[in-house]
Amino acid sequence: MDSDDLVLPTPSSFPAFPYDPPYSIQIDLMSHVYTSIEKRQVTIVESPTGTSQGKTLSLLCSSLSWLVDEKDRARKGQLLQQSLSSAATSAPSWVAAQALDIRKRELEAEDKEYEDRLAKARKTEAHFRMLARARVTKKQRVAVDLVQGHVDEDAYLPDDDCEDSQDNFSPAVRALMAKSGMDKNNKRDPASQRDEPSCTKIYYASRTHSQLSQVLPELTKLKFKHLTLGSAVPDESTVGNMSRADRDSCQKKRTLEDVDSDKCEVSQRQWRTVSLGSRKQLCINEDARSRPGDIDEKCRELLEEKQNKRCQYLPPVGDDTRMLDLRDQILASSKDIEDLATAGKNTQTCPYYGSRRAIPQAELITLPYNLLLQKTAREALGIDLTNQVVIIDEAHNLIPTLLSLSSVRLTSNILSTSLKQVSVYYQNFRNRLSAMHALHLKRLLNFLDAFQRVAMDWVAQKLSAKSKSQDTEVMTVPDFIQRLGRKVEGINLLEIESYLKRSKIARKISRYAVDISEGPNHITEFAGEKPGRHSSGVATPPLHTIEALMLGLAGASEDGRLIFSAVGDAVEIKYQLLNPSALFRDVVEVARSVVLAGGTMSPISAVVSELFTYLPLNRLTTFSCGHIIPASNVQTLLLTKGPSGLDLEFKFAQQSNRQVVSELGQIVMNFCNVVPGGIVVFFPSYASLNFAREAWSQSGLLDKFSVKKKEPQESSGVEMILREYAIAAKTHTLLDKKTGAVLFAVVGAKLSEGLNFSDDLARAVVVIGLPFANKNSPELQERMRYANQTEARSGIKRPAGGKDAAAEMYENMCMNAVNQSIGRAIRHRGDWASLVLIDRRFTLPAIRGKLPQWLRDDVTVCETFGQAMKHLGNFYREKRQRTVC
Repeated sequence: MDSDDLVLPTPSSFPAFPYDPPYSIQIDLMSHVYTSIEKRQVTIVESPTGTSQGKTLSLLCSSLSWLVDEKDRARKGQLLQQSLSSAATSAPSWVAAQALDIRKRELEAEDKEYEDRLAKARKTEAHFRMLARARVTKKQRVAVDLVQGHVDEDAYLPDDDCEDSQDNFSPAVRALMAKSGMDKNNKRDPASQRDEPSCTKIYYASRTHSQLSQVLPELTKLKFKHLTLGSAVPDESTVGNMSRADRDSCQKKRTLEDVDSDKCEVSQRQWRTVSLGSRKQLCINEDARSRPGDIDEKCRELLEEKQNKRCQYLPPVGDDTRMLDLRDQILASSKDIEDLATAGKNTQTCPYYGSRRAIPQAELITLPYNLLLQKTAREALGIDLTNQVVIIDEAHNLIPTLLSLSSVRLTSNILSTSLKQVSVYYQNFRNRLSAMHALHLKRLLNFLDAFQRVAMDWVAQKLSAKSKSQDTEVMTVPDFIQRLGRKVEGINLLEIESYLKRSKIARKISRYAVDISEGPNHITEFAGEKPGRHSSGVATPPLHTIEALMLGLAGASEDGRLIFSAVGDAVEIKYQLLNPSALFRDVVEVARSVVLAGGTMSPISAVVSELFTYLPLNRLTTFSCGHIIPASNVQTLLLTKGPSGLDLEFKFAQQSNRQVVSELGQIVMNFCNVVPGGIVVFFPSYASLNFAREAWSQSGLLDKFSVKKKEPQESSGVEMILREYAIAAKTHTLLDKKTGAVLFAVVGAKLSEGLNFSDDLARAVVVIGLPFANKNSPELQERMRYANQTEARSGIKRPAGGKDAAAEMYENMCMNAVNQSIGRAIRHRGDWASLVLIDRRFTLPAIRGKLPQWLRDDVTVCETFGQAMKHLGNFYREKRQRTVC
């Protein structure tokens, strides 16, 4: 019997949640996530719980509660299997009972052995930390010279163990070959995970490392009991004898200073966590970091070197002791990216490869979007999502991220450099290449030569044309392949791309080009360097861009587009995948459950239509909860008319209309008179913001603003602007009549997401107009056209006169941006603010229905400006009176 046959009921409470009692909406959210994971569903969760930490806590508590129950279920499944095996052999009952008892003790012994190993790692880490404090920090000795004077030409030859016999093997088959020793390609990888046990785990992804840095502190707040290991678990009296200070300290973020604290260990479960990052964040080789060039390429080059030229932080080939010790230290206590780097320095072992080595045995893995969503990144890290739980936080960024990750930008310079490098390399080494290598390189040459011919012909045609209105052309993948000619049409691009990746030939060709360019008879153009620049650094091989393009061309014939754009007398080619679900489907189809979570996911229909149209209805669920604040703490006003009675509709043409902009200035001026603290005003674009500022400056309105509200100086950096604004917004001085600050921002820009304007930082958020994207963008035009074509193929019939799929997508993109801006205010239960949307189009049912669920049913439409001012006055008067009381 499979352990999955034992169905886990959704708990009615979550004792591990640190705040007792949780808000009812948090219990609902945790119950929904738990159920979705158990039922192997994909779910979209919208949770404006007031703070990102509240949402993070709920996601961690529910998913890890399921993981605890899943481990218990797996244990019961093993014992049940033992009982069934004993029953099948018709053994006496006492024999069966003894066999079952033996199996229980074996499982407990395995757990205790593992816990003892991690406890030992914690003590080792404490010892290393003590040594590090006593060690005098000296400048790192340069142990590696990345630029070699003379290199034997054999170093440029492709690896001999890259054989055709493996061309058609899947990554899973190759993994089995690696374990059995049949695959020699992994012999140099210090993160090789041979024969290491794996476990069910939670992958927690977000957009940036700063967002992920909030996860581990929240994890330490959860009150999960210590792993049960028979007598290894302290009784209640032991825990009860802990001081309150000791118990409280266990709730704080666990730092490297606390890893040897046994008091925390006895009362609270230590989750095995790994924070994955890039080499840029984790490399501790100061010599490699200080040299110009791409850090990934420098690391790979040092990885392939032998003896004393190899990176000093990588253990010798075949010596796993240091790497295994670092792995255990990583798993022994929660570490963020900075902690990982510190642990690596203390042990003099690479934390980048150490964190990869810890993946199989980790229970919680935090990682940025790109490492989770890109198949090549997952394969490089050894991430297998099969039957695992994936949580994607800040998921309103998911679709733009998927589209960005699937795009490749290529210049004519990169194309010509790649062709020259491969051509010279092939000419110089073809007599020394095996038949397989020569065949693949010849096919690559044919592809590059045909590609450059198409690009040059396109540029020549555009330069000779009298009209400059056609500076951009969009091609489908089949059209582009046809233009390349018959010689290329028969080439399997996926096979060449696979060869480039496995043979690592791109780096060897690039290194050869750099060495040739720096030799006595150097050819600067051949290396792709600008004249006068000495390439002492290691640049990203141009063939890597070609490799990414080939992968895109081979993977999507209908969903992909190539956009040729004239840039002076050169050409830029961009490959764009139009279907964001193509990349994400690889994740969804193998994972046990996928949770997309965000404070503002509305309109949720947009996420479903772009990512999950292929999923059966019983596998997709959605959840949207209300806000934790009382309804009286927020008011949402839709303003349709200005002070003079002018209709407010900020379409593109109106954004540069001086009369309309002047009316807008009067509106903001009136708001400044009644709103205390800070006001954040979002414009639909930088052009509209700059035009309004210029017009208001000329009319003297900006000076009038400064009487009531301070505005940060525009020339400052973002951090300085926010610091100035925060100080001014919290300042209430009666002497100069200033009552806070005003901040002008743009929807979709840095200030519209990821920042929390709580309390006096945003007593009002004003959104001006609907920030529709530029319809003249070739990429957007193709996406809209593709949306209509996809809907037509699906057979979906829309009501007569209704919007088509393209218009719906266009509207959804706009409202998603608006909702993110709205979500900057109201950050905790006691917070309060007004949300003012200025444009009569906000009153349209289709637009209004795409506002966040927690506010769409309590919206006031103001037909006159006087009504809006009355509502604002009453709201802030009531808040002042309540504050005084």
